Amino acid sequence: MTDISRRHFTALLGAGAASMAIPYRSNAQAKPKVVVIGGGAAGATAARYLAKDSDGGIDVTLITASETYTTCFFSNLYLGDFRSFESITHNYKKIASDYGVNVVQGYATEVDRGGKMVKLADGASVPYDRLVVAPGIDLKYDSVAGYSEEAAEIAPHAWQAGAQTQLLKSKIDALQNGENIVMVPPPNPYRCPPGPYERVSMMAHILKTRGLTDSKIIVLDPKPKFSKQGLFQEGWDKHYEGMVEWYGPDVHGGIAGVDAAAGSVETDFDTFEGAVLNVIPAQMAGVIAGNSGLTNDTGFCPIEAESMRSTIDKNIYVIGDASIAFAMPKSGFSANSQAKVAAMNIRGELLSSKVFPAKYSNTCWSLIATDDGVKVGAQYAAVDGEIAATSKFISATGEEAALRKTTYEESIGWYDGITSDIFG
Repeated sequence: MTDISRRHFTALLGAGAASMAIPYRSNAQAKPKVVVIGGGAAGATAARYLAKDSDGGIDVTLITASETYTTCFFSNLYLGDFRSFESITHNYKKIASDYGVNVVQGYATEVDRGGKMVKLADGASVPYDRLVVAPGIDLKYDSVAGYSEEAAEIAPHAWQAGAQTQLLKSKIDALQNGENIVMVPPPNPYRCPPGPYERVSMMAHILKTRGLTDSKIIVLDPKPKFSKQGLFQEGWDKHYEGMVEWYGPDVHGGIAGVDAAAGSVETDFDTFEGAVLNVIPAQMAGVIAGNSGLTNDTGFCPIEAESMRSTIDKNIYVIGDASIAFAMPKSGFSANSQAKVAAMNIRGELLSSKVFPAKYSNTCWSLIATDDGVKVGAQYAAVDGEIAATSKFISATGEEAALRKTTYEESIGWYDGITSDIFG
């Protein structure tokens, strides 16, 4: 990491400093057991910090469905040919070898809250004293008429990174001049608020660099406005003139249905056709959270602002995209920050280590074009029972190219830093 990115990463991840505690040395007594469900930005961070900062005083088990994890953040840069797929894919070897986390590859199907046991698809059970639930999001396929898990194999959402991301990439790369892309972004709340619009930018970048000047990207948004809208639309006009058409619900009148096989999206205004459909449906907490009774009528999990502890079960903490984190957006940075607060509070409960007031951070970087990066973010604290922003910032329209390039370079340093912080 460059000196700039180190300084920036250290400053923005200030919550990590607050999560440090006096190391605990185990004694002859049985160690308390903490199980973490989910190996993404939230879960892997929590597992690593619990093991690292307890100095062996806690028996930490991380349950993850796959041997590797592909980050949703920066996956758009893979679509735009700025990153390789390998560069956004990580494993758990260091978490296991360097920090002593017991990494279990398996699918958690059920939480027996009364018996404090996590059940796996293969029939195994893992006991816990405290449980961290970090399953990310699941998709409400039927929130878009005609869409389904099967349709996603033709019209990929690519909102859970991995095979879906590669599928969307292959479809974009196969486009011929004059063929269009039609995107349906998700309604609020959803993972990574600026994400769909960075994706539009990266798809437009591909069209432009490959000379597909007669092709367009049509965005049929269920929302009347979106994150960083002024910045993105300024960038689209500057770099991709005439390539991006964004329609809000006041224009298209609502999404009537998707026909993935036909490559069409019907709205009250018109039917739009594309050689590539990118449909991103509404979202909810990962299914195990709902099956375990940890969600409310929003489909996400209510938590205590001071600790990320579930308001439904005192032995469970919910972090990352699955949680209702008040003013914090659902992002990889947010998840990493929340994990450290949860880990600190769990250590405080189990080892009587010092607990500091919760502090959270988030920054979302987006790449619009080569060396044209923008960002939005905030610092947060627990205020009157909610997570509230204590300071905010956002890139400005009309910024000089040198500043935008610096912002992009900053994001590269952040990615290197945060993935090291998550996976060791």
